Amino acid sequence: MSGPGPGARSVPPWTLAVGAMLSVQLGAALSVHLIATVGPGGTAWLRLTAGAAIFLLIARPPLRSLRRHDAPILVGLGVITGFQTVAFLAAIQRIPLGTSVAIEFLGPMTVAVAHSRRRSSLVCVSAAGIGVVLVTQPWLGTVNWVGVGFAGLAATGWAAYIVLTQRLGDRFTGLTGLALTVPVAACAAAVVGIPQASGHLTFEVIATGVGLAVLLPVVPYSFELLALRRMTPTAFGTLMALEPAIGVVLGLVVLHQRLSLIQVFGILLVVVAGAAAQRGEQDRAPGGHDSAARPGTGPVPF
Repeated sequence: MSGPGPGARSVPPWTLAVGAMLSVQLGAALSVHLIATVGPGGTAWLRLTAGAAIFLLIARPPLRSLRRHDAPILVGLGVITGFQTVAFLAAIQRIPLGTSVAIEFLGPMTVAVAHSRRRSSLVCVSAAGIGVVLVTQPWLGTVNWVGVGFAGLAATGWAAYIVLTQRLGDRFTGLTGLALTVPVAACAAAVVGIPQASGHLTFEVIATGVGLAVLLPVVPYSFELLALRRMTPTAFGTLMALEPAIGVVLGLVVLHQRLSLIQVFGILLVVVAGAAAQRGEQDRAPGGHDSAARPGTGPVPF
């Protein structure tokens, strides 16, 4: 993928990062209506299949450069991405978007803390855990534990995604890596997606799936690549801690999901803890490397 053009360089990098987060959360919010028709598995399958086609057309990965020892990691990464996507969509089917994102964010935050040398990072994890408890409010007895469980699986999947992508290093970066893993993710999601979507596929449903694939992951990943070329990983990761808050806002605006003051405070606690955890990372000067190679700041799975 070539470097950003003059127009892209004139845009402040933080606006690209925020634009990526807005696209991710808008795509998630708009997916709720499709989930009602074809289920979380069907929605994930449609989105990933369309995303795979787009990335294959754009990136045209050099398949001849693949090595035998690359296959297990690429396949594992694709399978994890597929089931992580299904898990997250199953979560937002049952619990508010902001709550789902807050729980899911624990995955990359834990990876960031694991790579940090500061003992205070453990305080960040504890604070984020308290924030999630405030968001879910288990003492009320009305928690949808299935939804929370799916969000927890999504968090685990996101963490595994970052670790596996880091292992790939610079072998497959940017859109090339996605063009190789997203087709595998689509096949993994098809296991549950095709049965759920069977009998419900119409032109409108397929067109919606394609549109959602553009919102997530095509646009946000491209924005993230451009942003990371002009931001340090620490600055980028700190900014990405705003993701749960953006999820709350779009959940309110698009889905009319309201949270109590205690839940809002819990979300803010997760955001602050996430930003503090990222500050524990060592700054590196931007040098054209992708977020995929950075612990704790990996691209948002789909």
